[in-house]
Amino acid sequence: MLSMFGLVSGLVLLIVLTIRGMNLFIAAPVCALLVAVTNQIPVFTGDSSFIDLYMSGFSGFIAAWFFMFLLGAIFGKFMEDTGGADAVARWIVSKLGFKHAVLAVVLACAILTYGGVSLFVVAFSVYPMAVSLFKDANLPRRFIPATLAFGSVTFTMTSAGSPEIQNWIPIKYLGTSPFAAWEVSLVVALFMACFGYWWLRRMINKALANGETFEPREQDPKIAERDYPHPLSGLVPLLVVLVLSFLLHDSLAQYALIIALTGGVLTLMVINFRYFQNLAGAVNTGTTGALVAIGNTAAVVGFGSIAKNTEAFAATVDLMTQLPGNELIGAAIAVSVIAGLTGSASGGQVIVLPLVAPHYIDQGVPPDQLHRIVAISSGALDTLPHNGYVVTTIRAICHETHQAAYRAMAALTLVTPVLGLTLAIALFSVF
Repeated sequence: MLSMFGLVSGLVLLIVLTIRGMNLFIAAPVCALLVAVTNQIPVFTGDSSFIDLYMSGFSGFIAAWFFMFLLGAIFGKFMEDTGGADAVARWIVSKLGFKHAVLAVVLACAILTYGGVSLFVVAFSVYPMAVSLFKDANLPRRFIPATLAFGSVTFTMTSAGSPEIQNWIPIKYLGTSPFAAWEVSLVVALFMACFGYWWLRRMINKALANGETFEPREQDPKIAERDYPHPLSGLVPLLVVLVLSFLLHDSLAQYALIIALTGGVLTLMVINFRYFQNLAGAVNTGTTGALVAIGNTAAVVGFGSIAKNTEAFAATVDLMTQLPGNELIGAAIAVSVIAGLTGSASGGQVIVLPLVAPHYIDQGVPPDQLHRIVAISSGALDTLPHNGYVVTTIRAICHETHQAAYRAMAALTLVTPVLGLTLAIALFSVF
């Protein structure tokens, strides 16, 4: 009883502290310590002490994924500094027009995300364009965070072929490829894209009918005029990342992503070298961003390392894996719950997969199906209010509040992926 109380209390405290803005490097260890003390895990002494368990999870995640985070962040900053990301976004706007402001923002985010640009970099890059489009179309600005997130962390992040790490982590544990179960993934992605866009437009139209309009602010970004590269020069590096990951995933597994992102970075430097505003600055900023991003995720993984060594966690996982019926449902619930409680899709996968993957493989679940279910489910409940991407996008990038912006974001990044997950399980059950 005390074990469950400590685990739940630690998770609730982590959510509360994160929502209140406390740094994850402080919040995660503090909450993990609460879990450790209530579960009689020694703090300093022993092979299974709090220090050893926490740092094992923290350092293990960094060791496994550092180069992916680093190259992804640098690639994204290069796209931003050369104007490649803006060129792609402007090209989309020119084709769709300001009347389709919402669709233009969604497509810009989707193309950049599926091309391998870091989720946070996509949000920072597209936000100024989104403000301009929403202003010209007179749409309520509180929907900008939801629009950015919908194009980035739903039908693209966890789909087959995506270079985002949420689609690559299962490879290490299942021996699959990033294109696992691509047929079902395509159907689910199309469903989420169409249903989510319909819902987003419905929410915005309802707000407009209630008299909401765009409200300009003094701190709104101004899109500086500069010499932008041709849109193709922004698209080619994205295609290089996708093609290299497709060609190399069989022989290099998850490490193919390192080669693919390196190829994208080099291609971008060759094609758009003369458009760099500050090459050294982009490298430094990208490197710092990568360290912060992987550090925040690793801090949560460290918390998970403590949590998974408690009796309550073991009992919870055992309950989830023993659910009657389709084994994929148990896997989906296990990954969704842990990703949601930790506020991290990648962190949830790293915590859960070592525990449940062997169980479900032994039960005869096809690895490709399990890969796709794990990827999609990790991108569902992870976007609870304390999720790092949610907090950063709503507060730091869009300067909104959870009260104003989170409901729409939850509809698109939480409810819609859950419906997509349900569809994926149904399709795997039928076919």
